[in-house]
Amino acid sequence: MGFTFNGISSRSMGIETRMAVENRIPSPRNQTGTLAGRHGILDFGETLSEREIEVTCFIPPGKSDSGLLALKDSIMGWLNPDNGLCSLALDSEPGRVYSARIRDGISYERMVRNTGTFKVLFFCPDPFAYAVPDEVFGLTSSATVIRRKGNCDSAPLYKIQGMLADSSIIRITVNGEKMEIKGPLSASETLEVDAGDMTAKAVSADGTVRNALGQMAVLNFPYLKPGANTVTIGVDGGTLSLLTVEARSRWL
Repeated sequence: MGFTFNGISSRSMGIETRMAVENRIPSPRNQTGTLAGRHGILDFGETLSEREIEVTCFIPPGKSDSGLLALKDSIMGWLNPDNGLCSLALDSEPGRVYSARIRDGISYERMVRNTGTFKVLFFCPDPFAYAVPDEVFGLTSSATVIRRKGNCDSAPLYKIQGMLADSSIIRITVNGEKMEIKGPLSASETLEVDAGDMTAKAVSADGTVRNALGQMAVLNFPYLKPGANTVTIGVDGGTLSLLTVEARSRWL
């Protein structure tokens, strides 16, 4: 098994890899409480913790002393956590990408002369793997969109193009969950509603950005589920040119 981190593959670095343990579901954080006089605990649901991916790496024989040192320097520069979160793609999971950096330091264990192993523990604050390429849906009226990738709900990016006066409203309902967005919106702007970050902004053709969160009548950010999703669109006092839904399909 190989992997690609920050656009560079483990094979191109001249190392072999394997992953002995797969942690498929990150540990849940259970939200609980107690109530005097009541047995047990109160359950307020759960959220997922970060994901950790451990990879064992092997440097094959054949390097001189200076060549081995140069290779280790290159590997450490490649995995340097100061680079921040980078894309991580596992060969065993094609079409998916994580966002990761190393969690712990790296120690090199020498086996025989100029060969050795080391372990890399990747830390993924967002526990999901995302589809690459992503699923994108373009709508001009109510429709059913089908997510064919991923195995859990996703937090899409909605992009709205059209014209809305100050008093105009566009209603977008996804599987019964409603978004109501008030004007204004000019023909040169795209209104972006991000269900992941729970933000809304209007982006003009020249790149100017303005906060549009105040244009949302209700702070509701509908998710997409795997499979069929019903999207209903209604406009009062304006026009909709295009609704683009970037699914951000993902897996546990």
